[in-house]
Amino acid sequence: MGDRVQDLPPYDLATLREASFPDRLRMLCWTWVLQVNPTPNMVYLAYVLKILLLFVGGWCFFCSFTPGMGNPLSIGTWGFATTAFRKAVVWSLLYEGLGLGCSTGPMTGRFIPPIGGMLHFLRPGTVKLPYFPGAPVVGGTTRTGLDVALYAAFVILSLRALVAPDPSAAMLAPIAVVLLVLGATDVTIFLAARSEHYWVALVCLAWAAGDDPLWIAGCKATWVAIWFWAATSKLNRHFPSVIAAMLTNSPWFTPATKTRFYRSVPDDLRPTPLVATLAHLGTLVEVGFPLVLLWSGGGPATPWALAAMVAFHGFISGNLPMGMPVEWNVMMVYGGLFLFGAFASTGLAVLLSSPPLAIFLACMLVAIPLVGNFVPSRVSFLLAMRYYAGNWPYSVWLFRGDSARKLDRITKATPLMRDQLARMIDDPGQVEMACLMTPTFRLAHLQGRALHEPLSRAVDGDLRRWEWFDGEMIAGMVLGWNFGDGHLHGLRLLEAVQGRCGFEPGELRVVMVESQPLFGATMAWTIADAAGGVIERGESRIRDMVDMQPWPTGVHAEALRRA
Repeated sequence: MGDRVQDLPPYDLATLREASFPDRLRMLCWTWVLQVNPTPNMVYLAYVLKILLLFVGGWCFFCSFTPGMGNPLSIGTWGFATTAFRKAVVWSLLYEGLGLGCSTGPMTGRFIPPIGGMLHFLRPGTVKLPYFPGAPVVGGTTRTGLDVALYAAFVILSLRALVAPDPSAAMLAPIAVVLLVLGATDVTIFLAARSEHYWVALVCLAWAAGDDPLWIAGCKATWVAIWFWAATSKLNRHFPSVIAAMLTNSPWFTPATKTRFYRSVPDDLRPTPLVATLAHLGTLVEVGFPLVLLWSGGGPATPWALAAMVAFHGFISGNLPMGMPVEWNVMMVYGGLFLFGAFASTGLAVLLSSPPLAIFLACMLVAIPLVGNFVPSRVSFLLAMRYYAGNWPYSVWLFRGDSARKLDRITKATPLMRDQLARMIDDPGQVEMACLMTPTFRLAHLQGRALHEPLSRAVDGDLRRWEWFDGEMIAGMVLGWNFGDGHLHGLRLLEAVQGRCGFEPGELRVVMVESQPLFGATMAWTIADAAGGVIERGESRIRDMVDMQPWPTGVHAEALRRA
């Protein structure tokens, strides 16, 4: 028993340094699950204040430019006016496009500064990913004055609509057009603005003015599509690990309670059957309430369905999941109450009166998500509406020695995470410990098990001599934004980084893992060298991953020890 206690966290830095790589990962996973170093409550409080004061408060501020609106103490009298909803859509689009939303703060690796977004998008010389690589004028990977001007135009046009007493279709249409052009010059900005939601809703608003039921029906279709595809994407074996990870990160449970989300802490960190049942019940609720809202049309069942919707999003928001898409959940709740409560009688059949809008929505809400779910390598997980299902594309960047310092050659708004932490923490050991913990969130999800095989093939020699960066952190630094889309930090970004940093062969290796296709059996992975390109491709079977622990064991652990 004494030896067992010594093998439990907290671990000193020397112990982690000396442990073999698989043992180090095991120790880090145990540290996270046992909540030895929990997230400080002040971090959670900061996010709550940001949502209330900046997001909701910002909406109230812009609504105050409309006579009789904007006072938060009387929100019940004006909050469900059509002007308030239009401003909520524009503000949400701008808020995310500025980088103030889901890609902020410590939980996305941002400390000083706490945001990327506009600090990056307004800076010439930063890295971008054009939709048409190599195209004249817009196809380069370096942000130009034109790119900055287009982004500034997007911000100015959005602010013009927000301060207008009642933003007209003529004010909203230019925002939609400019953002689409921005998406061609840099897909990162289009995704950062959560365009699969807010841009589609904005197009509906720009299509018809005033209280026209056409835009209400279009926005209803958008909300329903998001709920439907988000629920559909959870029809996999990944989602129980998402619930376990989310509840482990929650501020509302004690460390002792959190251990009950796993089969046998610390040795077996697979989610319990209870957690799996909760996950599947949540999926059922997410499918059920929008169907009832569509069917009831304001009837007796509508209040019950709206209550279920509020409870569903409230549960997610209340547990403050990592990545913090909480403002989006707030907007989903508000939009659900507005569209299916205040305007419950407007049906989707209204869209048949405008075939062009109906075709646009069919493409954005049906065709693209359908392809994205069955062929995820072709479509961003955001455009496919595969939210928080635990089935994301991702990557791990492995830098030999201190070669990550070459990233300093890139023009960017955000430094390396260890440099940010060094500005806040005097003890270098604490900084190193915080950086060592970064793999744990990825490994806590089932998708992390797909790494066990390719990790031992990715590098030459002991992995302890390599520095691990999650691709999310690389995208956050180099592209100015990160939120779960592994396509942003795949081969295209690796080529752009190599062109600026000139890594030697074997100095930077990247393991890229693609999402599991809907009802598919595997997750595909690719190993690439910054200087030499693709080294190997393979697949990890989901049925094998389900039986694995977050850290490598068995033959995978032995392979890593021999590396």
